Amino acid sequence: MEQKLRLAILDMNDGKPNQGMRCIRTLQLCTAVLLISMSLMSEIKEIPGLDYDVYISSGGPGNPLEGDGVWDKNWYNLVGDLWEFNKNSRHEKKFMFFICHSFQMACNFFELGTLAPRKSTSFGVMPVHKTKYGETDPIFKMLFDPFYAVDSRDFQLIQPDLDVFRMHGAKILALEKIRSHVEYERAIMAVRFSDEFIGTQFHPEADPIGMKIHFEKPEVRDKVIANFGQSKYDVMMDHIDDPDKIEMTHNTILPLFIENALDSIFEKNAVMV
Repeated sequence: MEQKLRLAILDMNDGKPNQGMRCIRTLQLCTAVLLISMSLMSEIKEIPGLDYDVYISSGGPGNPLEGDGVWDKNWYNLVGDLWEFNKNSRHEKKFMFFICHSFQMACNFFELGTLAPRKSTSFGVMPVHKTKYGETDPIFKMLFDPFYAVDSRDFQLIQPDLDVFRMHGAKILALEKIRSHVEYERAIMAVRFSDEFIGTQFHPEADPIGMKIHFEKPEVRDKVIANFGQSKYDVMMDHIDDPDKIEMTHNTILPLFIENALDSIFEKNAVMV
């Protein structure tokens, strides 16, 4: 019998068109996909149960520390239920990937450090540096150091509580670019929460072709230039064209996450049979 991966995608943009969800939905890495719609501003429309193998929770707008007590509570309950399932299950495991806004919420849920607003928005294709744990991580070890990723955020995780990291068995995999000219602490850009849970502050789903088409639209180009300047726009477009930058990140992180999940899930299923 053909085995199919059951993948739930949590759309943290209330179903509104956006580049991140387009990229996730075009990964085409599974044979059975359920699109889960979640509102950031009002009640949850749909929330998956525990009957999926893999969960990807997207980026999204807004303050990751705010919610209406409904959608955010249900999202946190799902994360907690999946975490407890993995703790109590000897064989079957659930895998989850957190992107940007979802990453911030997950770090808040596990109380890994201080989640705070940035002094200014971080936007563009940025270098990301691996830690010693990133160098040996089954996914991140396949990337250059530094590697490059699409960054778009107003919040950041800083001041990690290392005792809590140790308690959960979590590891910091990557930090933001080195900024020797400022006094600000470098933000944490990727965390492996467990063998099955991993997340990034940046957007590993971003693909160069779609990003180029999007940012070449006159209204988008003009908005970026007005907010960040012509130089930032030009550098970003150059990086989008470079196959060693976001193309490599796009082709590595989420595909390997899915591949590792598939290998683990189907191997365990074979053992149980």
